[in-house]
Amino acid sequence: MSILKRRFARTLGLAVGAAVLFSTLAPAHAEDDSLRQKQTQACKGDALKLCALAIPNEKKITACMERKKDKLSPQCRAFFENKPAGGKKAPAKKH
Repeated sequence: MSILKRRFARTLGLAVGAAVLFSTLAPAHAEDDSLRQKQTQACKGDALKLCALAIPNEKKITACMERKKDKLSPQCRAFFENKPAGGKKAPAKKH
């Protein structure tokens, strides 16, 4: 198999893996579904480019992208801004 064919097969495999990953992670609520679709659209290229070895593990992809936040596209980075470490919600402020 030529180098070009191997590269194409690898790229195609990564793209299919990412598509399957993002399509199977559909949340229960329509609002969440819409947000996930927007995040997928904004971050799919970054995930393939920066975190391909983490695919299809969503937790590993998220951790990788958080580590490489400075390299993310502005559209994708917006989904990682103001997100507390560990993926937990920030505690409510007391007045």
